Amino acid sequence: MSSTAYVEAQMLIRKPVQDVFQAFIDPVVTTNFWFTKSSGKLEEGKVITWEWEMYDVKNQVRVDQIIFNQLIRTVWGDFSIHVDYEFKEMEKGTLVIIKSFGFTQTGEELVRIVNDNTGGFTTVLDGCKAYLEHGIKLNLIEDKFPQK
Repeated sequence: MSSTAYVEAQMLIRKPVQDVFQAFIDPVVTTNFWFTKSSGKLEEGKVITWEWEMYDVKNQVRVDQIIFNQLIRTVWGDFSIHVDYEFKEMEKGTLVIIKSFGFTQTGEELVRIVNDNTGGFTTVLDGCKAYLEHGIKLNLIEDKFPQK
């Protein structure tokens, strides 16, 4: 039985919607604020592998839908966790909303997963904002759980 729990993180990024959307599609940009390696650009119908080399972690991401400058729908891992990225053009920039849902955990395990996802996606958005607005690579993901 699937839980109705979901995660939502959002951030206004003071850049045009096409720049922010491209930052999530193109790993040449995304690797500056999120994962360290990707098997390719996000394209509808493809399965992409993202890597966080510092943690020796990989995740497969299936791209279910792309609406240019508006929406990226993905399914992660064992293709049960949905992660949607919404892009809304606003007067001061682009509002990015990341929603994650489809969790099967319950109780304390569900609380842990929701907390991890909320913190993780908030960190991604913070790093994206710093990189796109100021050209600063904060290394937030790398420094979140330092290995040594």
